[in-house]
Amino acid sequence: MIALPPDTRAIIFDCDGTLVDTIPLYLRGWQAAFLAVASLDVPAAWFAGRGGLSEGLLLDAVEGDFARMLDRPALVAHARAGVVAAMDDLKEITVVADVARRYHDRLPLAVASSGSREVVERSLRTAGLYDLFDSISTIEDVVRPKPAPDLFLLAAQRLGTAADACVVLEDSDEGLHAAFEAGMTPIDIRPYVGR
Repeated sequence: MIALPPDTRAIIFDCDGTLVDTIPLYLRGWQAAFLAVASLDVPAAWFAGRGGLSEGLLLDAVEGDFARMLDRPALVAHARAGVVAAMDDLKEITVVADVARRYHDRLPLAVASSGSREVVERSLRTAGLYDLFDSISTIEDVVRPKPAPDLFLLAAQRLGTAADACVVLEDSDEGLHAAFEAGMTPIDIRPYVGR
């Protein structure tokens, strides 16, 4: 069980890889998009360790590593559609979802994700978690994605809670860095799920 500091006044959750196991869905969605839109076969191993990247940062990395200019809007649309189409395979990450259930109606709860609103909201609804949260912030709400602190600061603002009173549950180095930069208490959920 994930223990929170006693002075926690609000909890902010990442979504992908933290509340729900969308990482396999994103892998399939991105691989299919790169193949269909750019005739580019990006191996699964290349994605390892990149689960915390926003769409823009992921595309930056692909363009750099594969020396290709890409049709970003077409790739993003195709990848998102692939993730949404695979939602029937979505599983919650119970050890984290249980924290949200435990503190629902006891503390303010928010989601702050570098994912798109379409995918984040659909994921939370599919997993039956959507109604647990007071606020949902996504990449469309900020200029800078994680590892910048913007998403977490916005989530705290929307909850009406000081940043230093917030705990953040995250599964990526980028997200943990963003929480630290926001002045929040980050908790890495990876040891709790065996990663």
